[in-house]
Amino acid sequence: MRSVGDVGESIAEKYLLSKGAKILARNYVIRGGEIDLIAELGETIVFVEVKLRRSDAFGSAYEAITPAKQRHICRAAKVYLQKNGLLDRRYARFDAILILPDGTIDHIERAFDYIG
Repeated sequence: MRSVGDVGESIAEKYLLSKGAKILARNYVIRGGEIDLIAELGETIVFVEVKLRRSDAFGSAYEAITPAKQRHICRAAKVYLQKNGLLDRRYARFDAILILPDGTIDHIERAFDYIG
């Protein structure tokens, strides 16, 4: 059985592909950080945090992307860019794709800034 996270990431991946994105990595993990999806959209590398919520009982999907979580994503993004020779890219951003309880997709571009 697939986890809720896997389901959310599959939905987000299909959504990004429909927008013309190229998926570069899924579940990119380093010690101390993870990125759900890494995509290329035009000239921009997009690091995506995916949150699927069946209800808001424990807070909104966006609230789950805490400052600590953002730091972990930023750390992993920096390593990814270094390892793939992409530090000189002009554009990179951190997006959130929230799959809401009613099934709607909320794509928040530039959901947060880089935290070094």
